[in-house]
Amino acid sequence: MKPAQKPKQRPLSQNFSSGPCAKRPGWTPDVLKSALVGRVHRARESKERLKLALDKTHHILELPADYRVAMVPGSDTGAFEMAMWSMLGACGVDVLAWEAFGRQWAQDIVRHLRIEDARVLEADYGCLPDLSAIDFERDVVFTWNGTTSGVRVPNGDWIPGDRRGLTFVDATSAVFAQDIDWAKVDVATFSWQKVAGGEAAHGMLILSPRAVERLESYVPPWPLPKVFRLTKAYRVIEGLFEGETINTPSMLCVEDYLDALLWAEGIGGLAALQARADANAQVIFDWIERSPWITNLAVDAATRSNTSVCLRIDHPVVTSRGVASEAQVSKHITALLDEEDVAKDIGAYRAAPPGLRIWCGSTVEHSDLERLTPWLDWAFAHAVTALNKTA
Repeated sequence: MKPAQKPKQRPLSQNFSSGPCAKRPGWTPDVLKSALVGRVHRARESKERLKLALDKTHHILELPADYRVAMVPGSDTGAFEMAMWSMLGACGVDVLAWEAFGRQWAQDIVRHLRIEDARVLEADYGCLPDLSAIDFERDVVFTWNGTTSGVRVPNGDWIPGDRRGLTFVDATSAVFAQDIDWAKVDVATFSWQKVAGGEAAHGMLILSPRAVERLESYVPPWPLPKVFRLTKAYRVIEGLFEGETINTPSMLCVEDYLDALLWAEGIGGLAALQARADANAQVIFDWIERSPWITNLAVDAATRSNTSVCLRIDHPVVTSRGVASEAQVSKHITALLDEEDVAKDIGAYRAAPPGLRIWCGSTVEHSDLERLTPWLDWAFAHAVTALNKTA
């Protein structure tokens, strides 16, 4: 490959991590100056800020009026574990696993909750399981968007409206960016650190009326840690949906999340957020068509993520010692672009196939992705030369 000329323009923001992802455009630490630091989270003013975060989440996501939102411990992982431990076991479970987090939920269900009537429907990275094989008489657990594979479900049409079981959706890299059919979702979780560009700490839990009914009619056979308890005396704890958190939240992080929500409102709400993510991802998709050495990990174009775009190196790098591995090439590219202050944290997830992962959510600027792509070509050409020299 002919060495590419080193690009002259760098992205203004080098942050392309899939979580915590880039802050919203124009963010500065000044947006946190009103944070209620040093205040108890149960004070009136603190509860008002917490409730505002819940209400704005409900509004911007355009949730059905009877869906409830709570702020819970442990980021998305804690929120999803809470949901599984609190509600699974009332019937059989189908869990879909096509990337790292879906496989983690499957492991928790089979090995830790030890639900005997559990089926794991698996697929390799880049593909979805057979959605037609799912039994919706049972509970169904899945990720709407596979953050570590860049593969998402195409829509919610495959989920019946008259299902008997509940749908448990890890939506942490899908909310605010993808069109989620909320009528097909009973339980959803996400964290501030993904599409909204917030910081970690707490997760968000969304419950449909059917999920609330399950909580109030079913007691799981295993002990529940305090941080997982959503009910008291067989009734849902209403305060959770009014800003009364189970444990102490960071009011600094809450203020940061509120800033992201206010920005989202200001640019046009959910439709604008989705449009930004779509346009951002299209920059990478168009670049893939021009670059013979790279391909999308998602096999089916209808399932390509518009947030966590995962890429594989599709061009053999031949050295005097043989063909360099994808891991060698991707490691060289990511290290070089980090060193050049062009792109941070764009390596594939540790359990995923070697390659690149570029966050294209709405907080990333379109122009930064346009400036990034020539650097990717340059870095690949540099990797070819460097690996030949060291072979």
